Amino acid sequence: MPLSKCLSPRALRALIRAQTNDIENTSGIASGYRQANVVILHKTLADDFEAFCCANSGPLPLLYRSEPGEWGCPPLAEESDIRVDCPRYCVFENGRLSATVRDLTSFTPQMQDMVTFYLGCSFSFERTLQDAGVPVRNVEQNRNVSMFRTAVLCRGAGGFRCPMVVTMRPIPEEKLDAAALATHLTPQAHGGPVHIGDPALLGIRDASRPEYGDAVDPAPGDVPVFWACGVTGVEAVQSCKPPLAFTHSPGCMFVSDREETSTAAVTSDPEQCPLTFCISQRPLHYSLVSKAAVERIRTLEEIIGADPGQRGIRALFVRDELLKSCLSLSHASSVLITTGFPTHFKHDPPEETDGPPGAIAMAATLRALGKEVAIVTDRRALELNLRIMEDAVERGVIKVPVPLLSFQNSGPDSAQRFLCHDGDPTQPRFDHLVAIERSGRAADGNYYNMRGVNIRHLVDPIDDLFTAATAIAGITTTGIGDGGNELGMGKVREAVRTHMPNGGLIACDVAADFAITAGVSNWGGYAVACALYILALCPVHERYLRRGLGFPATPERHCDWATSLPTVAKEEELLAVLVKHGVRSGKTGNLAMEVDGLPFHPTHSALIQQLREATLRPRPALT
Repeated sequence: MPLSKCLSPRALRALIRAQTNDIENTSGIASGYRQANVVILHKTLADDFEAFCCANSGPLPLLYRSEPGEWGCPPLAEESDIRVDCPRYCVFENGRLSATVRDLTSFTPQMQDMVTFYLGCSFSFERTLQDAGVPVRNVEQNRNVSMFRTAVLCRGAGGFRCPMVVTMRPIPEEKLDAAALATHLTPQAHGGPVHIGDPALLGIRDASRPEYGDAVDPAPGDVPVFWACGVTGVEAVQSCKPPLAFTHSPGCMFVSDREETSTAAVTSDPEQCPLTFCISQRPLHYSLVSKAAVERIRTLEEIIGADPGQRGIRALFVRDELLKSCLSLSHASSVLITTGFPTHFKHDPPEETDGPPGAIAMAATLRALGKEVAIVTDRRALELNLRIMEDAVERGVIKVPVPLLSFQNSGPDSAQRFLCHDGDPTQPRFDHLVAIERSGRAADGNYYNMRGVNIRHLVDPIDDLFTAATAIAGITTTGIGDGGNELGMGKVREAVRTHMPNGGLIACDVAADFAITAGVSNWGGYAVACALYILALCPVHERYLRRGLGFPATPERHCDWATSLPTVAKEEELLAVLVKHGVRSGKTGNLAMEVDGLPFHPTHSALIQQLREATLRPRPALT
């Protein structure tokens, strides 16, 4: 073992000052001690840079701001001198790297009017990872960590505007939860991951060629995990173009005397305990969410699993489909929803009251969260849905109309043209497709209601969009159903064939990535809206969404999200609108205030209230 790996921080700084060749970078040395990125700027830029750090605390957690001409750093180390305590420094003139030097003593006159910023470093948590049983590949391979410039822009302040830089560590899939927890509890060392999965989702084209540091070899089964990186400060200096500035050389940190300790006091708080879930394989993408949010969403999933119609839908239930679907929807920027089940083929209109209320409830919350939303339905039903939407806005069920679309199969690539800009599969128009109580194509190519009646003549081939989406990276799909003949429920087709009446005939053959089963499909839509709200308020997930940049949403936004949720009053109004336009109950065909033969009061109203109480109940106080 090299001597540098065994020495105390104070002894290491002495060794660094001696300018030996033993220390090329500080990765893997001073294990368990806090290290710091360094940015040194003229005092006239100091306030702007501090504001930049505060606005981007993920990559730039501020540990200490010195006074002009102050070489020491009392909060972090005794007997330190920032001019000589890093193995290498970068010298920037007008934003351009002009030299890499061993020390800054020759610049002492200029530095009298300069301020030093000490910023948290991910090297500080590598010991924490190891203590949690997580291998750190760059340390194992005696290499500097891989650092990449991303396409993710930091929040600007003054003249500082730049993309975020990230570090990448390959982590075994089974260790992702441990890695997320260990680092989430070290906020002064960048905190938890900002991305887990495909590097391209950060704008990184080649993960084998980092802009800074060394390429690190993954082991079989490893997943790329990315943390915000203090080298973002180097990019910031270049963006501002000051006449003279200094930074540490990437990987050559200031080693402090302070031990890096995770904030163990909050480990018992489920709001601060992150869990990882895979939400896509193409591209590979994991999301982060707190244990507390997971438990609440699982409660929602249990509530909508009630089966008052005695259909036996529990046989179709797959745990955490609601959670994973909503995590994916939370990351989406554009969502396409489809609904419409023309089960009453002898009536005009043939639609049922299950589906549209759930679709509109999801649309309301998705839009409140800033997503673009559209609804695609059968061409013959466009006028009906337009009138329903207008009435729903007038009665305050939803604030503004959701755009309505139709889709016709006009050729072999028509679905791809519909889903992608100019038909380009690398430019999808929608990130997520959701089908709720939408008639789904069976194995024989027909569409059946629960009684086994073929209604194909009333159904447009919207299934083709879900089928085409499987070949378009970046589009994820969800199906919501209560019987197994709905679009997307092909994911559980074998269970439908085995357990549902007429299952061998009616089972939808088109699978979605996620299949949400509910006693009534509308309930699934309500649960999606509620789960999205829970995720929006989850501190772990919210930080992951914004990648540690910017600031959390304000209470005013929280209030706007809450008012978008389904209520008993809004859903009763919408059901009345459907009945006004001749839409009937699915099971009975009654033109009445019921869905699937179940009266709105007390069945549906009670379930809506249950969902709201599970969603909005106060967080329990810690003891």
